[in-house]
Amino acid sequence: MSKITDYGFLFQQMFGTKGTKSTSAIGSFQLSQLNSSSIQSQLKAAGIDTNSAQYKAAIKQMMSNANGLMYTNIQSIKNLMKSYDKDGDYIDPTTGLAGLLLTDENASSQKRIISIPESSKDEMFEQTKKEFLQENGVLNGDTTKRSDVYTNMYRKVQKNDQLAAGYTMQQYERAYRQAFISAAKAADPGWEIGKPVSSGTLDGITRESVEANLKKSGSSLAQVSVDTRI
Repeated sequence: MSKITDYGFLFQQMFGTKGTKSTSAIGSFQLSQLNSSSIQSQLKAAGIDTNSAQYKAAIKQMMSNANGLMYTNIQSIKNLMKSYDKDGDYIDPTTGLAGLLLTDENASSQKRIISIPESSKDEMFEQTKKEFLQENGVLNGDTTKRSDVYTNMYRKVQKNDQLAAGYTMQQYERAYRQAFISAAKAADPGWEIGKPVSSGTLDGITRESVEANLKKSGSSLAQVSVDTRI
């Protein structure tokens, strides 16, 4: 994630010199003073719960983008706190969803296969098929709408399962695409990505037929080996 910069520090050290009362605005204070009794009193008087996960996440972000000698104020802290939910999870400003930022704390819960909505798998299958035909098998980052499918799915699952749901959907998406590639090559052995796909080539492929050949293998979905011997 890019660094959050929607809050402004009022003053910085310039040329190695520390800010003084004469150079600082009224109400501003150094980050290093946050834990002082006077600043804590000001924060509480402003209605900020300094024990909340929301506050702690905001201050952690401020500290990571600055250092203790830089200045902030009560309003800057309040503004930044709005970027986090009550659990201290970052809220994506585009989707309004929290819990999708991968961190050291939640990374271990991401790579697992979970049950995801059937409607979301339907949507991904149809979108993958549409884009495969439209782009002749090319993965076009400029035209794809796959992120919309993921966002729609995230809205249907619990926040704590969102990362795992995204990981699981990636497995299905990859399987759908591979099925389309195999079908295109079966219809035309000389076909390769970038060449037009013959009309009707993908008509016999359904989401259910693809998923029937998948099985859980560790933290992934693997294709079931099919014995073609008679």
